[in-house]
Amino acid sequence: MAARTDTELVFGGTAARFHGPDGQLLGRTVESDETDDHLRDPAGPRLVLVRGERGIGRTVFAHATAERLRAGGIAVLPVDCVPGDAEHPQLLALRLVMALEDHRSAATKRTPTRKPAAEALSAMKHDDRTAMAEALAAALARPTPTVVLVDDAHHADAESLALLDEVDFDRVPPGIRLLLTAARHTAPARPSSSPSPSPSPSPGSSLPGQVMDRLAHNRAAHTITLPRLGLEDSTAMVAQRLRSAPDADLMRRLHELSRGIPGALDALLAEWTAQDAIRTADGQAFLGTGAPVPLLPDHDRYVAALRALEEPCGTVATALSILWPLGRPAEALVASSTGLPAESVTEGIRTLIDEGVLDELPDRPSTPASAPRGWTFRVPLLAHTVRERLGPVKRSHLSATAVEALWAAGPAPQNQTPLPTPLPTQLPTPLPIPLLEEVDAQTYLPDRIADAGFLVDRDRAVEELTAAARSLYPDLERRGMLRWHLAAVRLIEEQYDRDLAILRTGQAAAGCGDFRTARTAAEWLVCGPAEGLDPQAVHEAATLLVASAAAEQDWQALSRMGTALWWEGLPLSAMATVSGRVQALWQLEKWQEALTLMLQTERVWQATPGSRALLELFRRVAEYVLGRPDRFTRALAMPEEPDLPPSKAFAFNIATFDVLLGIGDLRSAANLLSTRRMRLELLPQHNRFLWHHLNGQWDEALALARRLLVNGGVLNVVPGHHLLPARTAAILLAQGRPTSADRLISSVRGQVNGPLEHVLDHAEAEVRRTLGDLGRAEQLLQHGLRAADERGSFYGTDELLASLAEVHAEAGHPDRARACLERLDRTAEQMNSGRTRLLHLLTSGKILGPDSPEARKHLHEAVDLARSRSQPFETAVTLLAAVRANAAPTPLLHEAYEHFGELGATLWRFHTRTAMREAGLTVPGRRQATAENEHLLATLLAEGLTNRQIAGALRLSEDAVANRLSRLFARTGMHSRTEVVTAVLTGTPMTTAHH
Repeated sequence: MAARTDTELVFGGTAARFHGPDGQLLGRTVESDETDDHLRDPAGPRLVLVRGERGIGRTVFAHATAERLRAGGIAVLPVDCVPGDAEHPQLLALRLVMALEDHRSAATKRTPTRKPAAEALSAMKHDDRTAMAEALAAALARPTPTVVLVDDAHHADAESLALLDEVDFDRVPPGIRLLLTAARHTAPARPSSSPSPSPSPSPGSSLPGQVMDRLAHNRAAHTITLPRLGLEDSTAMVAQRLRSAPDADLMRRLHELSRGIPGALDALLAEWTAQDAIRTADGQAFLGTGAPVPLLPDHDRYVAALRALEEPCGTVATALSILWPLGRPAEALVASSTGLPAESVTEGIRTLIDEGVLDELPDRPSTPASAPRGWTFRVPLLAHTVRERLGPVKRSHLSATAVEALWAAGPAPQNQTPLPTPLPTQLPTPLPIPLLEEVDAQTYLPDRIADAGFLVDRDRAVEELTAAARSLYPDLERRGMLRWHLAAVRLIEEQYDRDLAILRTGQAAAGCGDFRTARTAAEWLVCGPAEGLDPQAVHEAATLLVASAAAEQDWQALSRMGTALWWEGLPLSAMATVSGRVQALWQLEKWQEALTLMLQTERVWQATPGSRALLELFRRVAEYVLGRPDRFTRALAMPEEPDLPPSKAFAFNIATFDVLLGIGDLRSAANLLSTRRMRLELLPQHNRFLWHHLNGQWDEALALARRLLVNGGVLNVVPGHHLLPARTAAILLAQGRPTSADRLISSVRGQVNGPLEHVLDHAEAEVRRTLGDLGRAEQLLQHGLRAADERGSFYGTDELLASLAEVHAEAGHPDRARACLERLDRTAEQMNSGRTRLLHLLTSGKILGPDSPEARKHLHEAVDLARSRSQPFETAVTLLAAVRANAAPTPLLHEAYEHFGELGATLWRFHTRTAMREAGLTVPGRRQATAENEHLLATLLAEGLTNRQIAGALRLSEDAVANRLSRLFARTGMHSRTEVVTAVLTGTPMTTAHH
């Protein structure tokens, strides 16, 4: 099957690419319409100013305006200003005169009697302001309609801007308009109770900026200020840049760091995509788990603007990158920590505000008018860049300043006597310092303690870092928990305490998905634990080591860990060794070997409650997989182990929940949620995926699957490692996307010595059956059964047997089909599973044929059983099969049709429409049905299927498919498959009007 290049859904996803602006102006409709109206209105303003902060998109906006004007037959003359123009008086005026005269000469094709360009050049040469004013007025007075676009006018010389302000625009012909763009870093006004001396001009607040403000108030001028983008417009912009729809978490991070400023958004996207931090799956873009916030490069506009400022601005900005969350007291702390005079810090802050680096936070009603609450960086990404580029000494020093200030403002922890630790500089008298509300209060102080290191009280630092890390567990967004644990480890000197901290670090790393760090921590403890370390702690380290290796899919290491040889020589207890070996065999799905080892060592692992509970769980699951479900079933009705800590009880419940969802027992899974007081939204993502899949909430399931696949989270708690990709492929297939399903399955195969892949065999066989390749489907199903039989596994074999029986029947081998059915019957009786029983009833009904009373009986029973299980897709498939075999009334087709529609199972809905027409029933919603048929056909084309494969999927002849394609092209006006594929991939409606 041909591959689709733009919307892959494979293990690990695809690296997102950054695409620059494509000419589409996003989020500026109101401002664009306003600009066009003023420039086209004969009575409108002669001067239109477009203003906005750095990176807001003034130039893009102006160029888009120019293109629209040119398209409307209006001439546009570009005049660009660049840094350094301000050093050349009258330069902009000269350029304006020359541009206007060149345009007039080209338009009239006559040699003018007066030459304002020559006069202007002479005026500039002799610094004759009066002559330049006359030349500019003469050039503007020539009645040649045009719009002059002056971009980045804030770089222009002040004298030219002043001359423009003095122009009598009432005498300027109506066809002459000026469109100027200029930066304006608006910040909240700071009223002052007493006048202060004016600071020396800085580049942004110098004379050109002041004249630009006067020009904006000219009675002939109109100002349009470009606002920041809201979340919706930012999302549209990111989707255009990535050619993929960003998920909500990615957009939240982008918006937080950029504040909706397009230039900052682009800078962040460019850096993240360069690091492959953004991955795409199925047309969706995700930020990889744990992806660090990037640093802006030196050439970035925000970094360059800050570096262009004279001291003390750089020093003040550096200190504030760490101290700004402390609010107003940060000003004094900057002075004390840098050695700058207080007035220099005040001047530096004022300049940083004027230059658009900082924002002054607005006062509260109860705050004195002269005192702002504090300051924050206008672009958080710049604050992050400045902070992260600090050298370790300066960063530790500034962080220690913040820590001591906060500690001095509040009580020390109980049972803690702070040691006197001298600071590198003397702090002002301590005052209560509440953090600004704009700050993440949960992470700020722990981050500063981690950076301060040995410069603050070590014991208190360890205590607070550990407490903060525990409060943030599991920290799936990687906000800081792991970093704080690691910082605490570095501060602890005594080996025993440090080893316990290393164990906590490893467990925290596993909780947030950093399995490499978890494995490193576990190896450290397993290979050389501190003398006297609690055996339970070492046992937990061994368990963590095996679990981390499994999460990393290191099957070779797990194979070694499953042998006694690997554990020999390690300073571990017998309990830890047995538990580690059993867990390794369990992860490898070597069930019988694990049970044999447990039987031989039962006296060892039964001795300790922690190991006993864990290995009892292993035994229950292993026996279930091997066809002995009694112990597992009995445990469902038993209360939880009373002595287990909450974290372990939760993990054990998750394992049981996974088994139930894997065998399709939704009712028991729901009961477990209720009785064990587990909230669905707090469960791991793969659990929620399986839950949504069975409940028919396929949109929610696919959203979770995309994220998990991108981040490599395809492994579930055993058994059924590959359920997530297999069930995702089933959804894609039902939606008419067999190529995507096939690619997904292939991307997670090939794990040497790893777990069974028979659920993937079943999923791939269903893809082949859909496309009419019964031979390959049979091979896959038989391969899956052989692999399961080799390990004695019953888990998942019911689906393999049911599908293989149907394949044999369709291929004309009734004896083979009955043999599979008989084995499925025995499996259903042995496992006592609702799903297995339903599969047996359905399969027997299909194979025995419509003339068999037993078949009709089985299908009637199947309908009742499916409805009682409350799984929409399963119910709809059962209804369709029963009606087709004449074992249920045809009106039930409408019920199946509705179920398939709610699920979005477009391929199954198509087949149900076919069954309705064959039964003489009216298909509801003829127009909608036609649209669904065309969309399905287009989707199959986008999947790269040939006409023969499409015919197999739709169960039509190739001629019928060709006729449908001809009608699709005729109705939409499209002329090729490529156009159809492009429309599907971009989500463009396939309508005649569109083309």
